[in-house]
Amino acid sequence: MATKKIKLTKETIVSLYMDYTLEHNEKPKSVYLFAKLNGFTEAEFYSFFGNLESIEKEIYTMFLEKTVELLSKDPNYETYDMKSKLLSFYFTFFELLAANRSYVTMSLNENKNQLKNLIQLSDLRTHFKNFIAAITTDEVRLQQEKIQEFQEKAIQESAWIQFLFTLKFWLEDGSPNFEKTDVYIEKSVKLSFELMNVAPINSLIDFGKFIFKEKMQKN
Repeated sequence: MATKKIKLTKETIVSLYMDYTLEHNEKPKSVYLFAKLNGFTEAEFYSFFGNLESIEKEIYTMFLEKTVELLSKDPNYETYDMKSKLLSFYFTFFELLAANRSYVTMSLNENKNQLKNLIQLSDLRTHFKNFIAAITTDEVRLQQEKIQEFQEKAIQESAWIQFLFTLKFWLEDGSPNFEKTDVYIEKSVKLSFELMNVAPINSLIDFGKFIFKEKMQKN
């Protein structure tokens, strides 16, 4: 029986890839088999992606793009300060991840070598840093003495590292509705902005207590 022909788009391929991975508990073995199973040709596939690995990267980029799209629909978003925009980003992004938790958990825990897992986030890293650059306000820049280009990049890099720690915490979070991740986001973002203001001690202590408590409960 012939497979019903579908209208092929980038989003369709991504959806089919995620479904296949979850249903078979493994990634497709080749572009040929993946295309044949879903009723399109390799040539059609290559008009959207260069290989299967590029789909994995695109999935996380699409999560970010959808997050930014949803934020832009809020008429009040542009009036937010940088801290509020970043918090809004985190909460929205992780809601999207939660809706796709089975795939995200599987893909980011596939290899024992975490560096190989993080390769999937390489495009997301670029887009995330661009997002941070876009929301960095003059007020934040003025808080940094004689800010140079490398200091702008330092803000983006530190934000990315914070994002990775948050992602790791979320992957290990077993609380209902990932409530502990929400607390983690609020405390870590608050701390990062107070560090910029060189007034971190209270938030540092509060964040440290939260992390210590979580570690003790898991041990």
